[in-house]
Amino acid sequence: MALRHHGSGRTRADRLRSVGTSNRVVFAPLGLVRFCRPRHELRKEVVTPSASPIRAGLILELTKRDFTERFAGSALGGLWAFIWPLVNLAVYLIIFSKIMGARLPGQSNAYAYGVYLTAGLLPWLAFSGTFGRSAGIFIEKKQIISKLRVSLPSLLLYVSLAETVTFLIGMGFFLIFLAATGWRFTEHLVLVPFIYITQQVLAFALGLLCASLTVFVRDLKEVVGVVLQLWFWFTPIVYVKDVVPRWLQEIMVFNPAYVLADAYQKIFAYQQPPRLDSLILLTLAAHGLTGAAYAVFRGLEKDIRDFL
Repeated sequence: MALRHHGSGRTRADRLRSVGTSNRVVFAPLGLVRFCRPRHELRKEVVTPSASPIRAGLILELTKRDFTERFAGSALGGLWAFIWPLVNLAVYLIIFSKIMGARLPGQSNAYAYGVYLTAGLLPWLAFSGTFGRSAGIFIEKKQIISKLRVSLPSLLLYVSLAETVTFLIGMGFFLIFLAATGWRFTEHLVLVPFIYITQQVLAFALGLLCASLTVFVRDLKEVVGVVLQLWFWFTPIVYVKDVVPRWLQEIMVFNPAYVLADAYQKIFAYQQPPRLDSLILLTLAAHGLTGAAYAVFRGLEKDIRDFL
């Protein structure tokens, strides 16, 4: 005999069959109470992570806002995006080389050390800025993530794009200075864009990996800052490799930042070709790390969105 609920003419089987066809509280097996919605409504609400689109307009708007908010309230506004790189270049190229008299071993040009320093420092600032800021980007933009269906990795693109704009401004002033002082350019200059792309792919991969984990371990963002500070001083950017102990020189080839800085410095300061074998290996490693970081992100994406 079918059981009937008190006060109702429907059997429990009839009530269970109503699950998924109306919005009501039903008595599920084992006495559990379940609130059910029609199946056609559930299909509308289910959004797979892979369905989140890359919004090019949003990336460009965030990049623009990155500069406007950085200099908001100042009289010169966006002009500071050009003034600061110019001031930094004056420090690197004039104060260090002319006033402090820093010299690059094996080079007679008075500006050689300034060129060496600038060639390594400009790319490092773009790399460290992209990596460091990307580590906390999901937390920083959680309001956008909660309101818009957006691909989370695409948020890292705006950070990289903003740092690239700053890099291009600084590099533009740098090239103007070199041309004005009669510095010799070589055909190896065409390799600079490819080196920069490899550098930013590596920064993106590291940033995506740390951004995925920082959502759960907030201290990781501060750890990234400490790592970048140590990484900078263990990379021969403000000094030449020959001043460090021999054992450190031997393991320095495994430092990707050294491979990148050395490539820029060879092209600009020494007018020599960079080591292509090291750059090719680094390019492959950067793309491999990007794939691994994306796999980690996809495995954690649902939890990331829930935490945010």
